Amino acid sequence: MAQVAAAAATTSSSSASPASAGRPKFAPTPSTVPLMNVCADIARRVDSYLATTPASESRDVADLRQRTKDRIQESLNVISEALKRYSIDELAISFNGGKDCLVMLVLLLASLHYHSSQFPPQKIHTVYVHSLNSFPEVDEFVNDCVALYSLDLIRLPTPMKVAFQKFLDAKPHVKAIMVGTRRTDPNGADLRFFDETDHGWPKFMRVHPVIDWHYAEVWHFLRELEIKYCILYDLGYTSLGGTTDTHPNPALRIESREDSTGEQSFRPAYTLLDDTKERCGRST
Repeated sequence: MAQVAAAAATTSSSSASPASAGRPKFAPTPSTVPLMNVCADIARRVDSYLATTPASESRDVADLRQRTKDRIQESLNVISEALKRYSIDELAISFNGGKDCLVMLVLLLASLHYHSSQFPPQKIHTVYVHSLNSFPEVDEFVNDCVALYSLDLIRLPTPMKVAFQKFLDAKPHVKAIMVGTRRTDPNGADLRFFDETDHGWPKFMRVHPVIDWHYAEVWHFLRELEIKYCILYDLGYTSLGGTTDTHPNPALRIESREDSTGEQSFRPAYTLLDDTKERCGRST
């Protein structure tokens, strides 16, 4: 795994900026490392986290760690069930570079190592549904993930329903799509782990591996496993949409501090404690 670790530990020059101090080291970078090796390294990280119980943690952190371990196991069970129902060629993921679908992708990669019979997939079928006003930083991060994680990604700057139809037209063998929706997301409250699409939508099975995760658990997982995430999260963004409807979360504003351009400064997304304020930076 030394080859994978070396590729994964590479960070961009921007990681040295004050806003990104402390960013995890597992950085998506263009890589020729085989997908099988990447999956093995991710699985090692997941296994190590699940097996670790630090002795010196506070009660709050220890409770968060245990809740995150429970969520990981739950999600792995959901993905395992999906891999029993569908071949890897019949399964796709919806990936937009956000924190929730990043957790989902990482756990899928680990699961592919555990379910080695599903190899060798050449690529992971992926749809990236985005607005016409997507952040360049998000697009760059998605491109990096495509390279490192062997994503066979189709970009569709169209409404969700139209995008999924176009994706399935291009990939008619796909029967299920994994989606990184959580219960606190709009329309997420009543979803189950497996839900057929509603009437009027293109027909496929929606799989929701991270539906029961909480905001703090998402960030604990990504930071503990040192998974690189989109730089915007270090700049106070907590929920990513387009440039016209997404702003740094006002709950993270640092009072009486401005950067060199006179702009307000914000704490990183992972410092937010209140789940209910996650979308305070979104106007939609």
